[in-house]
Amino acid sequence: MSDVLSLPSRAPVRYRVVEWLRRDPRAALSVAVLACVIAVSVLAPWIAPYPPTAQDVRNMLAEPSAAHWLGTDDLGRDVLSRLIHGASASVYAAFLAVGVSIVLGVPVGLLAGFKGGWVDDVISRGIDTLLSFPAIVLAIAVTGAMGIGLTNAMISVGIVFSPQLARLVRARTLVVRQELYVDAARCFGASTWRILTRHVLPNAVQPVIVQVALLLATALLAEASLSFLGLGIQPPDASWGAMLARAYLYMEIAPEQMVPPGLAILVTALAFNTLGESLRMALDPTLKGR
Repeated sequence: MSDVLSLPSRAPVRYRVVEWLRRDPRAALSVAVLACVIAVSVLAPWIAPYPPTAQDVRNMLAEPSAAHWLGTDDLGRDVLSRLIHGASASVYAAFLAVGVSIVLGVPVGLLAGFKGGWVDDVISRGIDTLLSFPAIVLAIAVTGAMGIGLTNAMISVGIVFSPQLARLVRARTLVVRQELYVDAARCFGASTWRILTRHVLPNAVQPVIVQVALLLATALLAEASLSFLGLGIQPPDASWGAMLARAYLYMEIAPEQMVPPGLAILVTALAFNTLGESLRMALDPTLKGR
């Protein structure tokens, strides 16, 4: 499998991706699971059997039945419908957080690695300072400063994740900037911007792709944690973390309420992690053949 994504550049990207998925069943299964989750999040308004806030007050905390396949919560809302609509919020949250971390972390890492000197020292000390704080504590602090809500919460998570990407990009840029093709570009008078965008970034992006897949899983768990604490999505909107927090209050009466959102978080996060690990095996030449 490790040969697949390193095939000659003349091979079409589609061919290389198909070969990689064909040779690694774990990656193919992860992609299938994530495709299903994304499809459900997009089609939620059309496939959910009930609106996420619709109440059946005569059937609160009801067990699974023909009318409510996964039962109802403490307010009589259909658990399956809220699970489907919660996928939209959870997927949006994960991609928003990682998108913010890419926008903030990649340029900073490129600048630190390419410029070196005092610029690198200042940026590196800032990165080390941010990484010294526990991620969830820092995310809670930033969320408190920005205001409670799903978007603000995930922007804060993206800010917390950005030092990890910046350090990764910096390390890769330090290696790439020593390559002969970078020196050749300088000799031909290429601008710093052109060297960074055309020569350094494309060759420094491989580890970022792997890290992004892993960060998506972490962002999903961060959204669940912040929503569980009441700092993420606000009632009556649904997310998997908010559903888990609500079900926790009635764990002794209806423990089955915790299973659907907990299982959804577990399966999706595991799929992201498995995909990231498969990408790492495929892209890292030192792991060839393992």
